[in-house]
Amino acid sequence: MASSEEPKAKKPKISTKEKTDSVAKTSPVKLSSLNRCLAPTETDRQRDRCLPNSLFGMGNPLLDICAVVDKDFLDKYTLKPNDQILAEDKHKSLFDELVNKFKAEYHAGGATQNSIKIAQWMIQEPHNVGTFFGCIGKDKFGEILKKKAEEAHIDAHYYEQDQEPTGSCAACITGANRSLVANLAAANCYKKEKHLDLEENWKLVESAKVYYIAGFFVTVSLESMLKVAKHASENNKLFCLNLSAPFICQFFKDHLTQLLPYVDVLFGNETEAAAFAKEQGFQTKDIKEIAKKMQALPKVNSKRQRIVVLTQGKDETVMALSDKIETFSVMPIDPKDLVDTNGAGDAFVGGFLSGLVREKALDQCVRAAHYAASVIIRRSGCTFPEKPDFV
Repeated sequence: MASSEEPKAKKPKISTKEKTDSVAKTSPVKLSSLNRCLAPTETDRQRDRCLPNSLFGMGNPLLDICAVVDKDFLDKYTLKPNDQILAEDKHKSLFDELVNKFKAEYHAGGATQNSIKIAQWMIQEPHNVGTFFGCIGKDKFGEILKKKAEEAHIDAHYYEQDQEPTGSCAACITGANRSLVANLAAANCYKKEKHLDLEENWKLVESAKVYYIAGFFVTVSLESMLKVAKHASENNKLFCLNLSAPFICQFFKDHLTQLLPYVDVLFGNETEAAAFAKEQGFQTKDIKEIAKKMQALPKVNSKRQRIVVLTQGKDETVMALSDKIETFSVMPIDPKDLVDTNGAGDAFVGGFLSGLVREKALDQCVRAAHYAASVIIRRSGCTFPEKPDFV
């Protein structure tokens, strides 16, 4: 993901009559047209200053272990230079070797938690706009994650258990590529009935107006995702989902099929989109056509048209809305400024969500997404300066 200027694409506007056959090209898409759960008299300034707990995320909280490695290390563990996988038995020694052989850095991570942190960073004030649920262990790494969440000003409510240690993710960096190997451990132990269903926690869910969950969580608690997705749909709120990785599209197709009817905003990158299209039998490799077919999939809440946003690294970002396709140019970045693409996709989503929860026009959401990603790829891990330089 690279930085962007003001998108040069024409700006669509959603019809207030919810027509699906036309999109005006003369004015930006205002999220007020999408998010009718908000009072129509609310001013732009009030929307810009969103309330605490307006954005809800749920996923796998992981401690990222980042290190620059060599090709021999990738080959030893049969890793691709740019991929995301779950750790298997053959990867057991990878984490220790990464720490002992290379110069490793630790960062609070996990896809959804990263995106919620980035959204909060972009918003700045008030604190705790973002709420996050996930499972950690009662251990040192768990305490680090709690501290990092507090420092990032997100309202993290972890389900803590002592059967598994806090999860971790090895980020094996080669050049501008990163290969992620996630050991979910405690993150895999999230229980709907022991956390999400609790009255005090569910009240936090009800407080939100925008929901985001990365596809990775389908391997952990599909029932939790469906409960949140159905709540959003029934209350005409925005539910956002990320395809997350090709293996999610390939091996958890049935899980995605259950979730997609409730999805208002669907994120993915070009490789995930290709894997999804193949599994769904779209019979096309053209990313714009894939986006259109994703957008047209059945949807429960007919009051909203689904939005599909697909990134392509340094190439243009593709957005499908109604039967129209919009593209947004990405400014090239000098390769010497690239430090680590780990977290670029999470940052893109976080930037987008920061606009979405504040009722920004969709082109402004993409602009914020490109900016956030451009900041993260210039730094190690999914980290950021104290304040964004974005207007």
